[in-house]
Amino acid sequence: MSNFFEDALNGRVEEMIDACTRCGKCVEVCPVKTPAGVTAPAQEVIAGVIDILRTGDGPAASRRWASTCMLTGDCIKACDYGVNPRFLLYMTRIAMAHAKDEAAAQRRGGVEGFRKVAREVTHISRLQLDDALLRRLGQKSAMPPAEPGSLPDFVFYTGCNVLKTPHIALLALDIMDRLGITYQVMGGPGHCCGIVQMRTGDVETSGRFGQSTMDKLARSKSGLVISWCPSCHVQFTETTLPTVEKTRGTRPFEMTPFMLFLHANLDRLRPFLRTRLPMRVALHRHPGIAGVVEAAQDILEAVPGIALVDLAQPAVGLMSNYFRALPAYRRELQQNELNAAETAGLDSLVAVYHGDHRELCAHERDYPFRIVNILEIVGASMGLHHEDAFKRLKKLQDIDEIADECRDLAEHHRLDSASTRLAIQAMLEEQPLPLRGRPPA
Repeated sequence: MSNFFEDALNGRVEEMIDACTRCGKCVEVCPVKTPAGVTAPAQEVIAGVIDILRTGDGPAASRRWASTCMLTGDCIKACDYGVNPRFLLYMTRIAMAHAKDEAAAQRRGGVEGFRKVAREVTHISRLQLDDALLRRLGQKSAMPPAEPGSLPDFVFYTGCNVLKTPHIALLALDIMDRLGITYQVMGGPGHCCGIVQMRTGDVETSGRFGQSTMDKLARSKSGLVISWCPSCHVQFTETTLPTVEKTRGTRPFEMTPFMLFLHANLDRLRPFLRTRLPMRVALHRHPGIAGVVEAAQDILEAVPGIALVDLAQPAVGLMSNYFRALPAYRRELQQNELNAAETAGLDSLVAVYHGDHRELCAHERDYPFRIVNILEIVGASMGLHHEDAFKRLKKLQDIDEIADECRDLAEHHRLDSASTRLAIQAMLEEQPLPLRGRPPA
């Protein structure tokens, strides 16, 4: 049976291959090729990528470049021919997965990956939240469809993993409430974007998941979905939505990141930024979605009392967890930034995304500054607060202590103890740069 989604996806790849001139500009501007050890001529590297897309195989330099892509996005801006090299590298990794494993293994890998994400998101969120807050984040019970004529202004799409750091998502909702914006929250494993399945090469299942979620998201007055997770945002805007548009002839909605949405409403936000916060802060930067870093900087500078410090550190990738293929490079970047923040005498190092917060927050115990999310700064100026329970738990650095700390909520939510311990273990293992080793204060 023909898979219309996969056929359309392959059609998009072929169109971009035909448009690509193999000039190599995308390779030349890539900030990761040097730490990845890609030294072959740029034109040879991109030509090899095309070979992999067409045959599943190609030169080692091209395979290495595709495998170490961190979605920085410089390649998109460098192309003069309307090609999205980042999307082509994504499809190259899919082609390599197809060449490596049979379809059954790809499907099995997607299932196992999805179950792991669902287990960790479910357990870590429920170790922090009661039923009321889970429901507010669209969890615990199915969200009833909106009545005709009562659609919200927007759908707020959390994705999955921000639910591990729920204070971030809750602050986003508080800020929209204060601005008088109506929204419906969707996210979690029940609204999967399909990225986990796509990474293993199971395009059919990924397309089915993505389209199912897409149809649920298309329920607002504005036809706009406000996204939080950058992974989900790229998956939808560069893969799912353009491919569905090719099969259906139209897009069900447009999607914009929360930071860009908040920046577009900065004049509405300013009157609520009333509390002065005399702080020296620096922004942990990832430029993978165009405009987000600049928007975050403007938002921080709109908070009274904030002095924004430039640590002069590289801005690379979509999020910290996209550096898996280059672990030494990730540790080097994080160590250099933490040292620079200490030298600069910061009060806080501020991240935008949840993935960065999870990797960095425990370092707060070892450095003389706080590690926070940008919405904590905005919220504090607006009189809004939610405890960062994730950071408090992760700083304990002990599975037994964390499980004991959360025992009441675990029992209330009837969480299986063995699965809970696996989720906590994964939480502690998400520590690319080891802590300094001093016990918590």
